[in-house]
Amino acid sequence: MSIRAAEPADAKAIAKVHIQTWQSSYAGIVPAEFLASLSYQNREAWWVDILEAKQSSMCSFVADVEGEGVVGFAGAGPESDGDRIYLAELYMIYVLQSYQRRGFGRRLFSAVTERLILDGFPSMLLWVLQDNRSACRFYEALGGKKIREKTIEIGGVDLVEVAYGWKDLTTLIDACEA
Repeated sequence: MSIRAAEPADAKAIAKVHIQTWQSSYAGIVPAEFLASLSYQNREAWWVDILEAKQSSMCSFVADVEGEGVVGFAGAGPESDGDRIYLAELYMIYVLQSYQRRGFGRRLFSAVTERLILDGFPSMLLWVLQDNRSACRFYEALGGKKIREKTIEIGGVDLVEVAYGWKDLTTLIDACEA
């Protein structure tokens, strides 16, 4: 397995992982009709736009398995709502269900964290659906502290998102290696 910077040529593979992980991770949380309506073509075009933009303040990484291809990805950059304490945001991190609990998530998380530190970000937050208990446990195991919550709408249903935060990203280096 290798963790590497995502490239525009990865857009199709990332889109596949993105949709498949939503469909497996959010089954029973997000309406089934919404999950069934996700479009590989639309998601691929979205990823092409992101990866071709090459914004210096954003980073995207993939977990690549020889002979299998991309099995996970993560993306991060500046915090999106103007938070004054948590200056960076992990926008997303997804690993195919059959590759979870094998260290892929930790390695992607580590790659993002190291890049954010290099880019001068001292702190980070992320948002996760409260009902996605396995993801919440993952962030808690990495030392994330619940800092706030909000209600969002997905597929016509109101869902609660929880923010986890790390005030000092350098503390994550050891946590990711554990």
